[in-house]
Amino acid sequence: MTFFARTTAAAAIVLSTFTAAHAANDPALDKTLRDLDAASAKFQSAEADLRWDQFEKVVRETTSQYGSIYFLRKSGYTETGAMLSPKAGAPTTKYLHFANGKGDLYDTISKKSTPFNAGQDKARAESFLTLGFGGSGKDLEKAWTITQQGVETVDGVSTAKLDLVPKDASVANMFTHITIWVDTTRGISLKQLSYTPEGDTRTAYYTNIRYNKPVDTKKYAKK
Repeated sequence: MTFFARTTAAAAIVLSTFTAAHAANDPALDKTLRDLDAASAKFQSAEADLRWDQFEKVVRETTSQYGSIYFLRKSGYTETGAMLSPKAGAPTTKYLHFANGKGDLYDTISKKSTPFNAGQDKARAESFLTLGFGGSGKDLEKAWTITQQGVETVDGVSTAKLDLVPKDASVANMFTHITIWVDTTRGISLKQLSYTPEGDTRTAYYTNIRYNKPVDTKKYAKK
């Protein structure tokens, strides 16, 4: 199952209610989460170049997608959109958009649009799709069991390396855990590594990040 199929499924499933957990007596993790709380309050938008590497264990092959992505905070929700192609600099072949609980994935080759609706679970779906971009530490604590694995430099930026294990069983069926390298000053991920129960992985790299700058969303509209 592709990343987009998994994302669509995650957004569509109505997940059970759960309670927030606290950082388990780890002062470094507690500071990181509170820094993310502060960063979330200042976050308005982020736009970045991206590369997603999908490794499939069965065939032992890695396929990549290139493009750009944006996250734009609006009144009560965060809108996100992405343009993707199989080669760097090639024409866009996929458009992804999600806002206020409703999303769409459009394939320019098949001319097929795949909509999804998170329904009453739109807040959970949004937090999943925008993981590591503007979310607060409290939001992370609600959905994940978090372990801080130190501080690492990514593209010259000091990041907190956090390993996230989903608390909800339906999410764990798709991802056993996700590791993110997050700039706690801006509340932005520079790298993410997702692990599936089948042994597949997806590595996301975010570069040339434009933080709290105007976003031209028109170029992300499906064509």
